[in-house]
Amino acid sequence: MKFLYKARNKEGQQKAGYVVAQDQTRAEQLLAENGLSIVSLDVEEENVLEKINPFGKSVSNKDLVLFSRQLSTLVSARVPIIQSMRILQEQVSNKYLLSILRDSIASLENGESLSLALSKHPEVFGTVYVSLVKSGEVSGSLDKSLMYLADQLEKDYELTSKVKGSMTYPIFIICALALVAGLMFKFVLPNLTSVLIEQGGTLPPVTVAIIDFSTFFNAYWWLLILGIAAIILGTRYYINTPSGRHYWDRMKISLPIIGVIFRQIYLARFARNLSTLVVGGIPIMQAMTIVGDIVNNVIYKDIILAAVTEISNGKSISEGLAGHPEFPGIVTQMVSVGEQTAQLDDILAKLATFYEKEVDAKVGTLTTLLEPMIMILLGVGVGVLVAGILLPIYNLADTPGS
Repeated sequence: MKFLYKARNKEGQQKAGYVVAQDQTRAEQLLAENGLSIVSLDVEEENVLEKINPFGKSVSNKDLVLFSRQLSTLVSARVPIIQSMRILQEQVSNKYLLSILRDSIASLENGESLSLALSKHPEVFGTVYVSLVKSGEVSGSLDKSLMYLADQLEKDYELTSKVKGSMTYPIFIICALALVAGLMFKFVLPNLTSVLIEQGGTLPPVTVAIIDFSTFFNAYWWLLILGIAAIILGTRYYINTPSGRHYWDRMKISLPIIGVIFRQIYLARFARNLSTLVVGGIPIMQAMTIVGDIVNNVIYKDIILAAVTEISNGKSISEGLAGHPEFPGIVTQMVSVGEQTAQLDDILAKLATFYEKEVDAKVGTLTTLLEPMIMILLGVGVGVLVAGILLPIYNLADTPGS
């Protein structure tokens, strides 16, 4: 949500602008953190056309890493932040990021901090990014915070790229098979099955099934497409409901083989981001709350938020996470060691690296196994078609007088 504000800074000067936050409480918190006393705060209605327009509103992870590194270099060279942003403005090729930089420069000229300016674009600069920038501003180490963010974004990008890259080939093959099967049922099989129907006689059950499906597909292929689209849209709608999201996230981590990969991805994400926030000097309870949203799984989020409650009651992080099968013993034990030795950030970083390597290895193994499985599936499909269509035709050709 976008909130228009009028506020006074510590010198009593009146400032006006806008801030983007989940709700009014968060908007007030952001302004207070930036030393602004609110005079008025109003919700601005969103433009419907801009809200539904998905085109041209994305910034790649590579662009964000490059922006962070360049800004860190300029800040460490003691170039004023507004001038640094203007220099980067001339070098950015992504139009959406360019518009964000222009908006941020206007906010900076209005007396706002960099963290507040970036928080207006949560779709690009997430909570972790803004929190670490804020921490860097407060501690006077903004260049180090930005460089650390660039390093972490690069690691997240590498993990995501490996998972996506490994699944590209199997998904492409499956889609190609579905397309070829659809074309065969639409244009090839009707001609072949018409020959068998004209000859009459008793046909094998497989042949009858293929003929029936081919006839149905040829007449109602559009209905099948609509049905598949309805199932996909219905599933997406259900997943967006609280109960649906809970069921979907639980199912993802409970599936055989794939569930292990999902759990390790969430654990790597938890450890990596919590380590980043701890290094940035973010209070542990605030850091845990932020990480709960970043993990992107409501099962893990509920556990993490429950742990925050336990921490507020005097328990340690490891004690708050213990007893949940989603967090293996190795995680709670290493977190406990990190707390006892005051090296929590380092221990979490090592945990993240361990699980990232595990995910990489398992995804590679899964991809290797999927290739022969797809070939077997293809062979079975071809075998069914041969047995159901071609063999009866050969039998007719071999029949005397045919």
